[in-house]
Amino acid sequence: MSDRSVPVGIFLAATAIAAVCITSGPPTSAQVAAGQGLDLSGEWAPRFHEDQPERIPGPEIGDYLGLPINEAARLHGDSWDASLLTLPEHQCKPHPSDYSPRGPANLRLWKEVDTPTQQVKAWHTHISWQAPERTIWMDGRPHPPEYAAHTWQGFSTGKWEGDMLTVTTTHLKLGWIRRNGIPRSDRAVVTEHFVRHGDVLTLITVIDDPIYLTEPFIRTTNWALDPHQVIAPYPCQAVVEVDRPQGAVPHHLPGTNTFLREFSSRNGVPYEATRGGAETMYPEYMLQLKNMPAPPKLQTK
Repeated sequence: MSDRSVPVGIFLAATAIAAVCITSGPPTSAQVAAGQGLDLSGEWAPRFHEDQPERIPGPEIGDYLGLPINEAARLHGDSWDASLLTLPEHQCKPHPSDYSPRGPANLRLWKEVDTPTQQVKAWHTHISWQAPERTIWMDGRPHPPEYAAHTWQGFSTGKWEGDMLTVTTTHLKLGWIRRNGIPRSDRAVVTEHFVRHGDVLTLITVIDDPIYLTEPFIRTTNWALDPHQVIAPYPCQAVVEVDRPQGAVPHHLPGTNTFLREFSSRNGVPYEATRGGAETMYPEYMLQLKNMPAPPKLQTK
């Protein structure tokens, strides 16, 4: 060995240090592709600059604008009565996972890490209203067979596409697309994209429903990171709010809902447009409105 040769011990130590430096730096594209992605963990406070009237006070009866619904969904909405929510069995049910981010949704996100491999096995969410918790599996497991039980949260699997977490959810109970009776069936497949930009988290949700939708329905929701956020418990106890005969369920028979035209009249929107449909999602539909009859003014006492 010459005088300039490096002793074996020093060489091995240097190699080990170099390896640590390489693996402890920013994730490489290969690591991201392998399922690392960005860290979404934290307490996230909802932002309501988008769709606030629909998400907080709630949509008006008969407002189906911008929804790619078919006639079956429209009939469901026309038959729906808001008093349904006073029934004890409806009082403490959570929003389904595809709608819960739209409401009073202070969000907690955390990851479950497999100790031996240090790979993220799953992501978990907790939402403030009714305190639903959801698991997004990241370990490659398949979705259950079609006959498996359907739940409010459904069965979700995720994968990283660059720094975007894409989630696919099936096995959801019958839910809703808008809180005025427009339904989402238990056959729907929901695709979500979680995108983090610094302290802002954006969720893009795409609903494909072969029963009630004629085209995919897309909406976005946003949160801001709030390290001081504390989500309180949400105990819920069902009570009798309205005394009714046993078995009575609030509803409207076809053609009897007298509230359907109020949204049209109050806002000066042609009634035909308020009935929704895929065409009402697109900007060019504004041109058709000019040729539709104006609604009568809402009569007030």
